[in-house]
Amino acid sequence: MNNIKIGLMAAALAAFAGTATAGDFPKGSVDYVIPFGPGGESDITARLQQPYFEKLYGEQLVVSYQPGGGGAVGWSQLNSMAGEGSVIMGINLPHIIVKPEQGDVGFKTDDLASVYMFHYTPDAIVVNADSDFKTLQDLVDAAKASPKQVIFSGSGKGSANHLAQVQFDALAGIETTYVSFKGTGAAVTALLGNQVTAEWGYTTVGAAQGEKVHMLAVAMEERHPAFPDVPTFRELGYDLVSGAYRGIAVPNTASEEVRKDVSDAIAAINADPEFQKRMIEGGFALVDVAYGEQMDAFMAEKAKGYIAAAKSAGIIE
Repeated sequence: MNNIKIGLMAAALAAFAGTATAGDFPKGSVDYVIPFGPGGESDITARLQQPYFEKLYGEQLVVSYQPGGGGAVGWSQLNSMAGEGSVIMGINLPHIIVKPEQGDVGFKTDDLASVYMFHYTPDAIVVNADSDFKTLQDLVDAAKASPKQVIFSGSGKGSANHLAQVQFDALAGIETTYVSFKGTGAAVTALLGNQVTAEWGYTTVGAAQGEKVHMLAVAMEERHPAFPDVPTFRELGYDLVSGAYRGIAVPNTASEEVRKDVSDAIAAINADPEFQKRMIEGGFALVDVAYGEQMDAFMAEKAKGYIAAAKSAGIIE
């Protein structure tokens, strides 16, 4: 990735070390609220971050769950929580952009003080290992020959998977069918059980399923380090870079200092080489979008694309 830095962040780590020495943050353990149930990728990521937070600070990152409404229950309550740095909450794109556009979900995107985006799970077209589709072109040709007969499973309606399907259909000039499942696990089960032709999944599916599946293309700017033989959509002529982005928000009562401290803390975790290795092996793609102008520009860019795709899909008016 170009404008979103991937890799070591020595400067951020050094800055964070100074913050940690000063003892301003954290003042004790930090509650890390995941607005989904346990076991999902947001939870997996938080659990991976825990030991690195403790290593850097000598304090605990305590994970808890506040599921409901596809994340909306937690996000609608974030600003009622303590804003002095003792609480942080996971955020997801496109969820925090698309959901408020669909109706009253208890929060607006701008209500959330987003302070860091740390990774994304890149969208990918996944087929069974024995599929007749060996390349992306094979799938496109089949879709053109039989409109709507290429059937994808995917995680959720209005999700990163769904919006990627809408965007790719437009780019390729095809019509496919998307079937929404409750979570990536259910979408994978449908694929492996041959209930669908293919899956709009993530690179994490490729990492978890190994030789059972084959990825035709990944929605990244560059090939994923764990899958050097899988081309990007851009390489194949389709300008698609997308996925489910994850980050951290704090209550909007948090001071600028607290927001910056939390941003620096997550940057420092992302900069740890061992953490990076574990994330890449799991199929994640690290990004570093810090609090401030960088975050503002990132959110504006993503909102434009997500809202346009959601309108095309009839998810929002």
